[in-house]
Amino acid sequence: MILTVTINPLLERKFTYNKIDLISENRNGTSKLNAGGKGINVSRQLNSLNVDNFALTFLGGLNGKMLKEILMRENIKNVSIHTKDETRDAVVIIDETDKKHFTFFRADSNITSQEVNEFLEKMKKMIDNCEMVIFSGSSPCEEADSIFPAGISYANSIDKISVCDTYGNHLKSCIESSPTVLHNNVDEVEKSLNISLNSEKDKTDFLSYLYQKGIKQSFLTDGEKSFFASNFDYQFKIDVPQIEAVNSTGSGDSFVAGIAYSWHHSLTFEESLALSTALGIANALHEDVCNIKLDEIEKFKSEIKISSFGKKMKKLDVTPS
Repeated sequence: MILTVTINPLLERKFTYNKIDLISENRNGTSKLNAGGKGINVSRQLNSLNVDNFALTFLGGLNGKMLKEILMRENIKNVSIHTKDETRDAVVIIDETDKKHFTFFRADSNITSQEVNEFLEKMKKMIDNCEMVIFSGSSPCEEADSIFPAGISYANSIDKISVCDTYGNHLKSCIESSPTVLHNNVDEVEKSLNISLNSEKDKTDFLSYLYQKGIKQSFLTDGEKSFFASNFDYQFKIDVPQIEAVNSTGSGDSFVAGIAYSWHHSLTFEESLALSTALGIANALHEDVCNIKLDEIEKFKSEIKISSFGKKMKKLDVTPS
């Protein structure tokens, strides 16, 4: 069983119109409520890949109740820690004609120290009983910044695989805690750590820095551009096919689900790269978030170019003679 941890969940209110008029009323749109938050997205994608998983999150107020109902409808198994503050929500407005998305977020929730402690206690018990734990998404407030680093450290202490995909003030502490796997996009790293990753050397040097911190696999994606990854101290460049994206929301989460799927099924690193990248590409072609089936990605896997970068890995022929 794979555990996903989301400490900043989201109730998404999506309104879709044929054409939006920004200076007048807009009527006859369709609406839908969605469960969001990066770890919850990963759980949804893992469900689509038929990988057993459990989602741990905070939920509070009416938004929390509605989000809980959506999770139940989607068959996303979950445990939540109740918060006094309302779970955050967002309004997404879609213009189908111009293919534009407008998103408006409310302020993040305030989490108390007591709620954090309750979350940590529950999280450790769930890590004890999982094969892998994924820490995904932002932290809602300073009180909650300690959760991911504490969870990574605990997973390490009992030899459990940890995957971290986060940004913000606590990213540095998460890196220092040495997750097994780290995923970030370039923009997140630059803003969170106040560094520049303009050149290929900047990016590969950053991957080397992560390896020195004890992180075994690192993935530094960059939207539709080529990106870099490392497996221990072996580095790779990945060229991706160009597509006309419909909605790129959740593509990073589909990518992370692909990493977890690959560890779960003992795929090689290069197989993992191809599968995870293809999941991210396929997700960007859908309006729905993180609901890609394996048969949808085969056509993309052959178009993804993976080349070793820097230190070369020796390949041995172990075929019986």
